[in-house]
Amino acid sequence: MRNQKEILEIFDVFAAEDPAPASELEYKNAFTLLVAIVLSAQSTDKSVNNATRELFKIADTPEKMTALGVEKLKEYIKTIGLYNNKAKNVIALSEILARDYNGEVPEDQEKLESLPGVGHKTANVLRNVWFKKPTMAVDTHVFRIAHRLDFSQGKTVEAVEKDLLKVLPEKYLMYANHWLVLFGRYICKAQKPDCANCPVAKYCHSADKRI
Repeated sequence: MRNQKEILEIFDVFAAEDPAPASELEYKNAFTLLVAIVLSAQSTDKSVNNATRELFKIADTPEKMTALGVEKLKEYIKTIGLYNNKAKNVIALSEILARDYNGEVPEDQEKLESLPGVGHKTANVLRNVWFKKPTMAVDTHVFRIAHRLDFSQGKTVEAVEKDLLKVLPEKYLMYANHWLVLFGRYICKAQKPDCANCPVAKYCHSADKRI
Protein backbone atom coordinates (compact mmCIF):
# COMPACT_ATOMS: atom_id res chain seq x y z
CA MET A 1 0.00 0.00 0.00
CA ARG A 2 1.48 3.33 -1.06
CA ASN A 3 1.93 6.13 1.46
CA GLN A 4 -0.75 8.71 2.24
CA LYS A 5 1.15 11.54 0.53
CA GLU A 6 1.11 9.75 -2.82
CA ILE A 7 -2.54 8.71 -2.43
CA LEU A 8 -3.52 12.32 -1.77
CA GLU A 9 -1.49 13.45 -4.80
CA ILE A 10 -3.53 11.09 -6.97
CA PHE A 11 -6.79 12.39 -5.52
CA ASP A 12 -5.54 15.94 -6.06
CA VAL A 13 -5.39 15.08 -9.76
CA PHE A 14 -8.91 13.63 -9.72
CA ALA A 15 -10.15 16.78 -7.96
CA ALA A 16 -8.48 19.07 -10.48
CA GLU A 17 -9.94 17.10 -13.40
CA ASP A 18 -13.50 17.03 -12.00
CA PRO A 19 -14.04 19.06 -8.81
CA ALA A 20 -17.61 17.93 -8.13
CA PRO A 21 -18.54 14.67 -9.88
CA ALA A 22 -22.08 13.37 -9.60
CA SER A 23 -23.84 10.04 -9.79
CA GLU A 24 -24.90 9.02 -13.29
CA LEU A 25 -28.11 7.51 -11.93
CA GLU A 26 -31.24 9.57 -12.62
CA TYR A 27 -33.56 10.32 -9.70
CA LYS A 28 -36.16 12.79 -8.46
CA ASN A 29 -35.91 12.49 -4.68
CA ALA A 30 -34.33 10.38 -1.93
CA PHE A 31 -36.73 7.49 -2.55
CA THR A 32 -36.16 7.25 -6.29
CA LEU A 33 -32.40 7.49 -5.70
CA LEU A 34 -32.60 4.61 -3.25
CA VAL A 35 -34.60 2.52 -5.72
CA ALA A 36 -32.16 3.33 -8.53
CA ILE A 37 -29.18 2.27 -6.40
CA VAL A 38 -30.89 -0.99 -5.44
CA LEU A 39 -31.66 -1.68 -9.10
CA SER A 40 -28.08 -0.87 -10.16
CA ALA A 41 -26.53 -3.84 -8.34
CA GLN A 42 -24.72 -5.94 -10.97
CA SER A 43 -26.27 -3.72 -13.66
CA THR A 44 -25.16 -0.60 -15.50
CA ASP A 45 -26.41 2.87 -14.59
CA LYS A 46 -27.46 3.28 -18.24
CA SER A 47 -29.74 0.22 -18.14
CA VAL A 48 -31.25 1.40 -14.84
CA ASN A 49 -31.90 4.89 -16.18
CA ASN A 50 -33.56 3.48 -19.31
CA ALA A 51 -35.96 1.51 -17.11
CA THR A 52 -36.65 4.07 -14.40
CA ARG A 53 -37.44 7.06 -16.62
CA GLU A 54 -40.95 5.75 -17.21
CA LEU A 55 -41.23 4.03 -13.82
CA PHE A 56 -40.54 7.18 -11.81
CA LYS A 57 -43.21 9.09 -13.74
CA ILE A 58 -45.87 6.99 -12.02
CA ALA A 59 -44.12 5.69 -8.88
CA ASP A 60 -41.88 8.26 -7.22
CA THR A 61 -42.96 7.67 -3.61
CA PRO A 62 -43.07 4.55 -1.42
CA GLU A 63 -46.86 4.68 -1.41
CA LYS A 64 -47.13 4.81 -5.20
CA MET A 65 -44.53 2.06 -5.60
CA THR A 66 -46.38 -0.16 -3.12
CA ALA A 67 -49.62 0.42 -5.03
CA LEU A 68 -47.90 -0.57 -8.27
CA GLY A 69 -47.06 -4.02 -6.90
CA VAL A 70 -44.42 -6.59 -7.78
CA GLU A 71 -45.83 -7.87 -11.07
CA LYS A 72 -46.41 -4.42 -12.60
CA LEU A 73 -43.01 -3.25 -11.38
CA LYS A 74 -41.40 -6.18 -13.17
CA GLU A 75 -42.79 -4.92 -16.46
CA TYR A 76 -40.85 -1.67 -16.02
CA ILE A 77 -37.56 -3.21 -14.92
CA LYS A 78 -37.45 -6.51 -16.84
CA THR A 79 -34.50 -5.26 -18.93
CA ILE A 80 -32.38 -5.03 -15.76
CA GLY A 81 -30.44 -8.02 -14.48
CA LEU A 82 -31.93 -9.93 -11.53
CA TYR A 83 -35.16 -7.99 -11.97
CA ASN A 84 -37.40 -10.59 -10.29
CA ASN A 85 -35.62 -10.40 -6.95
CA LYS A 86 -35.06 -6.66 -7.25
CA ALA A 87 -38.78 -6.09 -7.81
CA LYS A 88 -39.62 -7.99 -4.63
CA ASN A 89 -37.05 -5.98 -2.65
CA VAL A 90 -38.21 -2.63 -4.00
CA ILE A 91 -41.85 -3.32 -3.13
CA ALA A 92 -40.88 -4.68 0.30
CA LEU A 93 -38.71 -1.66 1.17
CA SER A 94 -41.43 0.67 -0.15
CA GLU A 95 -43.99 -0.95 2.16
CA ILE A 96 -41.65 -0.49 5.14
CA LEU A 97 -40.90 3.15 4.29
CA ALA A 98 -44.59 3.91 3.89
CA ARG A 99 -45.59 2.09 7.08
CA ASP A 100 -42.71 2.84 9.47
CA TYR A 101 -41.08 6.02 8.19
CA ASN A 102 -44.02 8.11 7.00
CA GLY A 103 -42.80 7.67 3.42
CA GLU A 104 -39.42 9.24 4.15
CA VAL A 105 -36.02 7.64 3.53
CA PRO A 106 -34.04 7.50 6.79
CA GLU A 107 -30.55 8.96 6.98
CA ASP A 108 -29.31 6.48 9.58
CA GLN A 109 -26.97 3.80 8.22
CA GLU A 110 -28.40 0.95 10.30
CA LYS A 111 -31.98 1.81 9.43
CA LEU A 112 -31.09 1.91 5.74
CA GLU A 113 -29.26 -1.42 5.91
CA SER A 114 -32.30 -3.00 7.57
CA LEU A 115 -34.35 -2.41 4.40
CA PRO A 116 -34.75 -5.31 1.92
CA GLY A 117 -32.14 -5.17 -0.83
CA VAL A 118 -30.15 -2.41 0.85
CA GLY A 119 -26.64 -3.46 1.82
CA HIS A 120 -23.73 -1.52 3.26
CA LYS A 121 -22.57 -0.16 -0.10
CA THR A 122 -26.07 0.92 -1.15
CA ALA A 123 -26.58 2.74 2.15
CA ASN A 124 -23.20 4.45 1.79
CA VAL A 125 -24.01 5.66 -1.72
CA LEU A 126 -27.42 6.98 -0.66
CA ARG A 127 -26.02 8.80 2.36
CA ASN A 128 -23.21 10.29 0.27
CA VAL A 129 -25.26 11.43 -2.72
CA TRP A 130 -28.48 12.53 -1.00
CA PHE A 131 -27.49 13.38 2.55
CA LYS A 132 -24.01 14.70 1.64
CA LYS A 133 -22.20 12.48 4.14
CA PRO A 134 -18.47 11.70 3.66
CA THR A 135 -18.92 7.96 3.20
CA MET A 136 -16.78 5.55 1.18
CA ALA A 137 -18.81 3.14 -0.93
CA VAL A 138 -16.72 0.31 -2.37
CA ASP A 139 -18.14 -1.39 -5.45
CA THR A 140 -16.33 -3.51 -8.05
CA HIS A 141 -14.79 -0.46 -9.75
CA VAL A 142 -13.54 1.04 -6.49
CA PHE A 143 -12.23 -2.32 -5.27
CA ARG A 144 -10.32 -2.92 -8.51
CA ILE A 145 -8.89 0.60 -8.79
CA ALA A 146 -7.87 0.65 -5.13
CA HIS A 147 -5.77 -2.44 -5.73
CA ARG A 148 -4.45 -1.33 -9.11
CA LEU A 149 -3.23 2.00 -7.74
CA ASP A 150 -2.13 0.39 -4.46
CA PHE A 151 -4.45 2.37 -2.20
CA SER A 152 -5.21 -0.88 -0.41
CA GLN A 153 -4.41 -4.56 -0.52
CA GLY A 154 -7.54 -5.47 1.43
CA LYS A 155 -9.08 -8.79 0.49
CA THR A 156 -12.66 -7.63 1.15
CA VAL A 157 -14.67 -4.52 0.32
CA GLU A 158 -14.84 -3.78 4.06
CA ALA A 159 -11.05 -3.82 4.33
CA VAL A 160 -10.64 -1.53 1.32
CA GLU A 161 -13.24 0.83 2.74
CA LYS A 162 -11.36 1.03 6.06
CA ASP A 163 -8.05 1.71 4.30
CA LEU A 164 -9.53 4.54 2.25
CA LEU A 165 -11.32 6.06 5.24
CA LYS A 166 -7.99 6.17 7.08
CA VAL A 167 -6.14 8.19 4.44
CA LEU A 168 -8.71 10.40 2.74
CA PRO A 169 -9.79 13.73 4.27
CA GLU A 170 -13.49 14.57 4.43
CA LYS A 171 -13.31 16.92 1.44
CA TYR A 172 -12.23 14.00 -0.75
CA LEU A 173 -14.53 11.43 0.82
CA MET A 174 -17.45 13.49 -0.48
CA TYR A 175 -16.44 12.61 -4.05
CA ALA A 176 -14.05 9.64 -3.79
CA ASN A 177 -16.60 7.03 -4.81
CA HIS A 178 -17.64 9.02 -7.89
CA TRP A 179 -14.05 9.70 -8.94
CA LEU A 180 -13.04 6.06 -8.71
CA VAL A 181 -16.23 4.71 -10.31
CA LEU A 182 -16.05 7.12 -13.26
CA PHE A 183 -12.31 6.54 -13.61
CA GLY A 184 -12.86 2.79 -13.67
CA ARG A 185 -15.83 3.07 -16.03
CA TYR A 186 -14.29 5.34 -18.68
CA ILE A 187 -10.49 5.37 -18.33
CA CYS A 188 -9.09 2.51 -16.29
CA LYS A 189 -11.43 -0.10 -17.75
CA ALA A 190 -11.02 -3.67 -16.58
CA GLN A 191 -10.65 -5.20 -20.04
CA LYS A 192 -8.78 -2.45 -21.85
CA PRO A 193 -7.42 0.41 -19.73
CA ASP A 194 -7.01 3.67 -21.65
CA CYS A 195 -3.57 4.40 -20.27
CA ALA A 196 -2.80 7.00 -22.94
CA ASN A 197 -5.53 9.24 -21.52
CA CYS A 198 -5.00 8.41 -17.87
CA PRO A 199 -4.37 11.51 -15.72
CA VAL A 200 -2.57 9.46 -13.04
CA ALA A 201 -0.59 7.10 -15.29
CA LYS A 202 2.71 8.14 -13.76
CA TYR A 203 1.59 6.68 -10.44
CA CYS A 204 0.55 3.33 -11.94
CA HIS A 205 2.88 0.34 -11.80
CA SER A 206 0.49 -2.31 -13.11
CA ALA A 207 1.94 -5.04 -15.30
CA ASP A 208 -0.56 -4.35 -18.10
CA LYS A 209 0.13 -0.60 -18.22
CA ARG A 210 0.11 0.38 -21.89
CA ILE A 211 2.41 3.40 -21.89
